[in-house]
Amino acid sequence: MIILWLAVFSISLALLIFSSDWFIAAAEQIGLFFKIPSFVIGVIIVGIGTSLPELASSVASVIKGNSEIVIGNVIGSNITNIFLVMGVAAFMGKKFKLEFDILKSDIPFLISSAILVSLMVVDRNYSLPEAVISIILLVVYVYTSFKSGTIDEELHEFEEKHEHRLTVLTWTMLLVSPALIALGATWTVNSVIKISEIIGIGTEIIALSAVALGTSLPEVMVSFQAARKGNPEMAVGNVIGSNIFNTLAVMGFSAFFGKLAIPQEIVSFHIPLFLGATVIMVVITSDKKVFRFEGIILLLFYLFFLGNTFGII
Repeated sequence: MIILWLAVFSISLALLIFSSDWFIAAAEQIGLFFKIPSFVIGVIIVGIGTSLPELASSVASVIKGNSEIVIGNVIGSNITNIFLVMGVAAFMGKKFKLEFDILKSDIPFLISSAILVSLMVVDRNYSLPEAVISIILLVVYVYTSFKSGTIDEELHEFEEKHEHRLTVLTWTMLLVSPALIALGATWTVNSVIKISEIIGIGTEIIALSAVALGTSLPEVMVSFQAARKGNPEMAVGNVIGSNIFNTLAVMGFSAFFGKLAIPQEIVSFHIPLFLGATVIMVVITSDKKVFRFEGIILLLFYLFFLGNTFGII
């Protein structure tokens, strides 16, 4: 029985990830064709795009009555982004310099969003007013990114590399992919619940590990490909943006669908680890240089995180 549910989990998670990619690609093409302002498309690509798997699976878990998956998914994904995604980029990229200005504008939001969500859940209660505050800070972040021009620059590069043509396939992807995202998210959550029941561990544990890793796979693949092609600094911006949106958007929007359960283990161990990971990332990127040995250290931290989550360490 567990093999069946593991297969369901793998297939549904793959469907969730791929359908999210299809939705983003269709939104890009349609937005550019209708000359929608670059920053609006940027919000979809940089914001919702990178957090869409986390958001879909989190909302589905709240609707199914297993809202503890949300905090596990968010914190687990953010830790995975820093330790695994950054680790892969640093290891593959050997030594590289950060050339873009995203560190100046986005690092304060990265730090403030991490501290904010930690303070909000320390009492194991994430209220609706706190969700509203998160959404407001998210809007401020998007506005600041727009004013600083970082999103606009990324979309300008995209516009230069892509033709603005629409096909039947583009419209089909836009219309069908949301349904596939919902289907993938629902069955991902269903399989997580079943697997946790069979093996007798908490759903938040699987959310912290398997779901978090699965929904972070787009970032992992982007980092691997970027580093392989000699552009590992792209991964750093990807991690920063993804973590900010996970913390603010996924937590914030999920709370509108029901009350979020906050397990004590996440508050006592994983929240401090998440804050520590954020500090480590800030320290590593502060001099705008990233070395291979720092990547190895990050990957070792990720192994420690997994080992502790499953009680091995």
